[in-house]
Amino acid sequence: MSFSLWKSARSIVSQNEWSVWAIVLILVAVCNPLAWKGTLAAEEEVRLSLPSPEVHQLCLEFLDYDAKIPLDARTVARQEDQKLGTVKEKIVFRGTQGFWCSSYLEIPTQAVGKVPLVLLLHGWSGSKESWWKEGGYLSGGNVRQALLDSGYAVFAMDAQAHGDRIAVNDYAPVNVYAPPEGEARQNYFALSEIYVQTVRDYRRALDYLQQREEIDPDRIGLVGYSMGGTHSFMLMGADERIKASVCCVVPASSNYGVTYIAPENFVPALESRPFLMLMGKTDPLCPEANAIALKNLMTGEHHQLQFFESGHKLPLDYVPHAVDWIKAHLPTE
Repeated sequence: MSFSLWKSARSIVSQNEWSVWAIVLILVAVCNPLAWKGTLAAEEEVRLSLPSPEVHQLCLEFLDYDAKIPLDARTVARQEDQKLGTVKEKIVFRGTQGFWCSSYLEIPTQAVGKVPLVLLLHGWSGSKESWWKEGGYLSGGNVRQALLDSGYAVFAMDAQAHGDRIAVNDYAPVNVYAPPEGEARQNYFALSEIYVQTVRDYRRALDYLQQREEIDPDRIGLVGYSMGGTHSFMLMGADERIKASVCCVVPASSNYGVTYIAPENFVPALESRPFLMLMGKTDPLCPEANAIALKNLMTGEHHQLQFFESGHKLPLDYVPHAVDWIKAHLPTE
């Protein structure tokens, strides 16, 4: 904090109030250093730092869950596609805090023995359906089909308050941004609550998938897009069952009002597991300098960053890069 800012802050409070304000300022700086960054260093080079061991541990503890709560999982729909050679199931299970989770599991029917599986994590305001739609903002259907063709099973779940889970938000689409016209609608869940709840529920999903005899529990990876990119850091950091990840257009941590979901806080737990970041050079949610600063914290041999000439919507060309990374680090044989 600069001397001039410190002096100005002191001048606006009385002597009796100073001790209280000092404590508040310290807590803000410790818990959300990016708040200072936005105020003081908007024009400076982007610098990110790894969390202290204590902060890192607290961030992981936010994602803990009670594995003893019954999953009560059941298949509510099943469809076999002979042309594609897959079986698709719609599965519901009980997540943390009693919320029901809705998901799809699709498995190649020609697979022999246990198959590796890739989790597909959608973006904000999307749903699991995004991965069954050809083209679209994520090119999700293209990613899913390429993985199935390569011998992988795929699993996608609706994030909290998204897709089939929209009922918890009074059946209204989530929107953390004020609309250009009209009054802003009150959300029942803060963005940070949705992020934490979703990652905890994906950990519950992993518990379920370990029970499926078709799935190899030692070969599980993920592909996450935008919000799902942040979830990639959080989930892989919190759960060692994720062996390889592809993170697409993860928003810069300065977009979040709380830092305990910031991607950099989970970097130490990635260790040496393969992690690929696919980013857009002109992405307004994560400028190139932010992406490079985040990657510079990741020092593993198999931690890589690749840019595309795009914004937050990556070109279709990203699909083979994502799939090839999974194939290289999560082999089907």
